[in-house]
Amino acid sequence: MMLIGVGLGPGDKELLTLKAVRILRSADAVFVPGRMARELVNDYCEPVVLEFPMVNDEEMIREALERNAEIIAPAAMEGTAVLGILGDPNFYSTFSRQTDILRSMYPEIEVRVEPGISSITAFASRLQVPVNSGFTVTDGSDEECLVMLKVRSPRKIMDRLRSSGYSQFHLVEKMFLDGERVYHGDDIPERCDYMSVMFARRA
Repeated sequence: MMLIGVGLGPGDKELLTLKAVRILRSADAVFVPGRMARELVNDYCEPVVLEFPMVNDEEMIREALERNAEIIAPAAMEGTAVLGILGDPNFYSTFSRQTDILRSMYPEIEVRVEPGISSITAFASRLQVPVNSGFTVTDGSDEECLVMLKVRSPRKIMDRLRSSGYSQFHLVEKMFLDGERVYHGDDIPERCDYMSVMFARRA
């Protein structure tokens, strides 16, 4: 009884991860948001194309997300459903909005995410532009979140960020490696491995 959000990468079939291909092949049902996503996955499955209207009408968007939830739910209730999302499901995609609606209507369905190559990192390779210092990613809205790499003294950084209005903190140490640890809020340690990433949000 599960829905998996699978990142499909920036648009090249060969940039799908091995894990994405395995999940697409084994899923009981695969859903995608449009023609481009369908073309990325159609070598591995026969996806159902959902409607995600690109409009500013919030009522129309919510109605479409509710219709999608009604389509996804039967497959997710009976086995494993996949929602394939361009880029990465948790970066500037409709995945979080869709799953919020799905969870409100069908709270018994478990949701998990498998990452994909995001345009936020892929652009540097495409443009041959090395990024070796801090930078800002934005869609034009207010900057509420911060991602920090190579965090070795997270508690000290948290104290500094609180003075700038940040109040929610999450940390992953040795991500996808042996010994991976995930921390939230007050559980975050004083010291951690060099291979650590912190996420902070102004609440």
